[in-house]
Amino acid sequence: MLVLLGRLFDLQIVNGEKYRAQSERKLTREVSTYAPRGEIYDRNGTLLVTSEIEYNLELYKTKKTNQELNVLILKLINILEKNKDDYYNNFPIDLLKKEFKLEGDDLSKWKKDNKIKEESTIDDVIDYFIKKYELEDFQEEEKIRILPIRYELSNSGYTNYRATTIANNISLESIHEIEENNHELSGIYISKDTTRKYLYGTTLCHIIGYTGKISDTEYEARKEDGYRRTDIIGKSGIESSFEKYLRGIRGTKRLEMDSNGIINYEEEIEKSKMGDNIYLTIDINLQQKTEEVLKDIIQQIHDGKINGLKYPDAATGAAVILDVKTGEVLSIASYPNYNPQDFVDGINNDEYQKYFNDKNAPMYNRAIQGLYPPGSTYKMITGIAGIESGFVGVNEKIQDKGVFYLGHKPACWIWNSRRQTHGYVDAMGALKVSCNYYYYEIASRMGIDTIAKYARKFGLGEKTGIELYGEAKGTVSSKEYVAERNKNGANLTWTIGDTLSSAIGQSYNLYTPLQMAYYISTLANKGVRTDLTIIKNVTSPSSNNLDVTNIKNEVKERVGASIEPKENVEISKTTLDAIFEGMRSVTGDRGGTVYGTFNNFPVEVAGKTGTATSGNGSDNAWFVGFAPYDNPEIAVVVIVEHGGHGYFTARAVRDIMETYFEYNIDSNDNQ
Repeated sequence: MLVLLGRLFDLQIVNGEKYRAQSERKLTREVSTYAPRGEIYDRNGTLLVTSEIEYNLELYKTKKTNQELNVLILKLINILEKNKDDYYNNFPIDLLKKEFKLEGDDLSKWKKDNKIKEESTIDDVIDYFIKKYELEDFQEEEKIRILPIRYELSNSGYTNYRATTIANNISLESIHEIEENNHELSGIYISKDTTRKYLYGTTLCHIIGYTGKISDTEYEARKEDGYRRTDIIGKSGIESSFEKYLRGIRGTKRLEMDSNGIINYEEEIEKSKMGDNIYLTIDINLQQKTEEVLKDIIQQIHDGKINGLKYPDAATGAAVILDVKTGEVLSIASYPNYNPQDFVDGINNDEYQKYFNDKNAPMYNRAIQGLYPPGSTYKMITGIAGIESGFVGVNEKIQDKGVFYLGHKPACWIWNSRRQTHGYVDAMGALKVSCNYYYYEIASRMGIDTIAKYARKFGLGEKTGIELYGEAKGTVSSKEYVAERNKNGANLTWTIGDTLSSAIGQSYNLYTPLQMAYYISTLANKGVRTDLTIIKNVTSPSSNNLDVTNIKNEVKERVGASIEPKENVEISKTTLDAIFEGMRSVTGDRGGTVYGTFNNFPVEVAGKTGTATSGNGSDNAWFVGFAPYDNPEIAVVVIVEHGGHGYFTARAVRDIMETYFEYNIDSNDNQ
């Protein structure tokens, strides 16, 4: 007993202060260290997206009463607001307006999760949280400021060992002030992280996508992969489909704190790893020009600056440029667009409403999601199907009689507009003047099955394989499509009228601009189908090239695209020569539908206009083409929704091609 008493006296009295200090100092916590996301470049190594270091404010749980914690939070808020720094506010009530941010089932579920009675009013709910967090003694405006932070702490796993981030990307002024008052702001940790920087603003936004704070659903699905509730994750575009590669791997740091939350010592345990870098096939110079030209042509059509006739419903569109030989996407645009930077630190409600209530849907990627009837740009498929299947001779002339007396008795466009006909036309001439009657005739001979078979051969009605989520498949107008609809309750019957309409790109034909570009690229490549891609390379942080083929295949499978080898389209030289010459005459011969647009253009272009009914509003305007005619390098497609007439969009294609060939000529001259 004497020995035990002596030892206790030594521990508590003689050396009590020393051991108490050690105990206070030895409270250890592990924190993750920042890991930058990989960077995104264009095909020439131009940096498009990077990450910059930001400083975040975190809180650890310490031995504080509710009152002490509330006072601490108020002091931090005062510092942040003084330096114009934002802090988290995920509380589902707008406390100033006294309005719920949730509604319906979401609101009911939230009340249930928080053990709040369903019939509780908004005042009841606010009072509930004020009492829960012991905020009664604070002034009203102080309660409103403190409550969201307390709510964030309650819902984020705030413990002795896990910090909760309450503010992102705080200023150096706030950091300095917090550090100066460190003695009275215990339990505070300033962590380093990275914030995404989109260096080209709205340019390429639909393809690059954006990042944002991980949602509860995303966290539950990915927490086994090491994600935290406060992590940033790719939400759309390349940022989303290549999240696995762009994402950095966080390291670990050990902190030693006293019981008041004051950090005494830091030690790195495991280094963080930067994400992989992605090189796109996009040429950013061509991309910028494409977006500029697309926006400009839409505005010109809208304002009536081309032929004096206004199309006030023309406000949206898309454009795609493919490398014919490689299948690489050189430029791809959707208009209108948005700024991905707005989403980085959490989009505010006003910006959110601006984007999501805009009737023109600026966040909708029309290039890969928009489905449109192709109109007359489909006629090359109908012509190839007829010639290759033996239903019409390549030089056979068919007389345009104006009205085709089968089915719904459709008439050629020239009959409808001028009560004239095109006379006798063959495969080449029918493309030059876009004679509907010719295609009605050969469609009535071969039927829809042959046309649909060739449409599928060119990749229509299936995903192109671009490495992005959300690509639409489209539909090939066919008896199979009608049968599938009927399985789902429709009551459709295939008629000869459907066949005739399908032959000129109407009826059930619906394709994305990207699919149309792939079809034109395959045609320009004489039936050789390439593997379409938007990824040039993937490198590790040490700049070592990774196995880009395996990475692309893995991503393609994940986004729902097939990686099966594509079967080439067998087309005879005679047929190709006729189709090519017909497309060349559209742009290069007098009488061609866009001869005036491409007259004196320095590069010979093959193309086709398309004016397709949209179902509501003005007709959609298409132009598809490839160049140079004798050795194709690029395929270009432009669509303007409700653009009135295809020849309007030919101007945009001309300007895009001019930029492409000027740039490449200059590049070659400098080599």
